[in-house]
Amino acid sequence: MCKLVVAYDGAGFRGFAAQPDQRTVAGVLAHGIEKVLRHPVELTGAGRTDAGVHAWGQVVSFDALPGLDPDRLMASLNAMLGPEVVVRAADLVPAGFDARRSAHWREYRYTVCNRRVADPFLARTSWHVPAPLDVRALRLAADPFVGEHDFASFCRKGPEGTTTVRRVLRSSWVEIGDGLLVYEVRATAFCQQMVRAIVGTLVDVGLGRRRPGEMLGILRGRDRDLAGPLAPPEGLCLREVGYRP
Repeated sequence: MCKLVVAYDGAGFRGFAAQPDQRTVAGVLAHGIEKVLRHPVELTGAGRTDAGVHAWGQVVSFDALPGLDPDRLMASLNAMLGPEVVVRAADLVPAGFDARRSAHWREYRYTVCNRRVADPFLARTSWHVPAPLDVRALRLAADPFVGEHDFASFCRKGPEGTTTVRRVLRSSWVEIGDGLLVYEVRATAFCQQMVRAIVGTLVDVGLGRRRPGEMLGILRGRDRDLAGPLAPPEGLCLREVGYRP
């Protein structure tokens, strides 16, 4: 089994997961691997990032044939796919490893550029919010998400019977300086569009459109219409995936 840690600029892709007739990260990466190894591969990713969402620490696994040299594979893929898609690490791992099922937690970061004038150099990786945000209110509103909750109010509706209960381990805002704010959220798993819905709702709080104390009520309401709009995809990045030692 081979494990890759992959970073990518999601702007030019229709998400991570392979889709027919669509340019996706998994599709481009699988094509590159197959070109180097000269045999078909089936990739498993730790996170199914949406169209336009980036990653610094996406983890991918696939069955490796005997004799695979992970360093050579990494060098070949980076020469072929970089800098849009870059393999940051490549290792051989035990046969039971699965990038998705073996993951203990995933961490996403969402970057907000809270300046009056937009920064063209951050446009692809952040959400420009020109009106001043109340950082204290943002932090108060982020706290209630920690713990096990039903996140139906913050998830795209899935197939009948799909659970929206998730356990969040961390939910906090970090001030980088010069108007840059980063929302960090770590959970055992996420449902579709969950982080973007949370950020959109939190920014409403920061703009004074909602109160921090409303978050628990929105969670308990289990109704997507109660929460705020989706934050745009470009500010979101899958930062890291954690595994048990």
